[in-house]
Amino acid sequence: MGSAASLAFRVASVSYLNSKPLIYGLDRNPGIEVSLQVPARLIDGLQRGQSDIALLPTIDYQRHDGLAIVPVGGIGCDGPTLTVRLFSKRPIDQTKIVACDPESHTSVALARIIFAEHFGLHPEFTDLHRAPGETRLLIGDKVVCEEPAGFDHQLDLGSAWKEMTGTPFVFAVWVARTSTILGDLPSKLEQAKREGLAHVDELVRQYAVPRGWPPDLARQYLTTNLKYDIGEAQIHAIEHFHQLAARHGLISSPARPLRIYR
Repeated sequence: MGSAASLAFRVASVSYLNSKPLIYGLDRNPGIEVSLQVPARLIDGLQRGQSDIALLPTIDYQRHDGLAIVPVGGIGCDGPTLTVRLFSKRPIDQTKIVACDPESHTSVALARIIFAEHFGLHPEFTDLHRAPGETRLLIGDKVVCEEPAGFDHQLDLGSAWKEMTGTPFVFAVWVARTSTILGDLPSKLEQAKREGLAHVDELVRQYAVPRGWPPDLARQYLTTNLKYDIGEAQIHAIEHFHQLAARHGLISSPARPLRIYR
């Protein structure tokens, strides 16, 4: 692998609460520059060389060649997520149109797969900001802090995936270009994750409560709902997700094999 573009490694992450344990303390490291973006913009910055590593939505790994997963951390679940949910005014299995939050490519792809595989449905997906609609796919902190009223039917996509496959799910994972030498950055990211999970109460006070999270629910979210390690089970889950995405025409078929940074 080649060399990083600057003396300071450029780390790109999402700004949601769920990312905070993974980037704990990185902003205080003079050898690391951290930028926060919405998930859908991370792939462009990585491809253009604006970042050396990014907490990339797992579906976006398939959008470009020349990428490698750095298995020192990610955002996943092994059941309910709390923050990736369908809200509907009618039963989910009667859905015809889904107004989706466009910020997360992975969540939209996951919703399409669950509708196809679990319900045998292929609803139309529209932009939530243009037409809210009777069924909405929402992600992030606002799912908890700004939960829409009047939607009697809900489906947590993490729960649905677990029920359907029996496996965990990974929404985002650290990814770098194969041309980048990361040096000791992976070990620094691993350390940040350990430190972040050891300081959950601090993260809840600093980031969750000001956004409207109930403290106990935020603590449960960061310590129970979310899974931050990337091991063999998570790699297999990503591969399965990519295979299903290819089956349903969401990415090119066959799916690219996963490259793992060593």
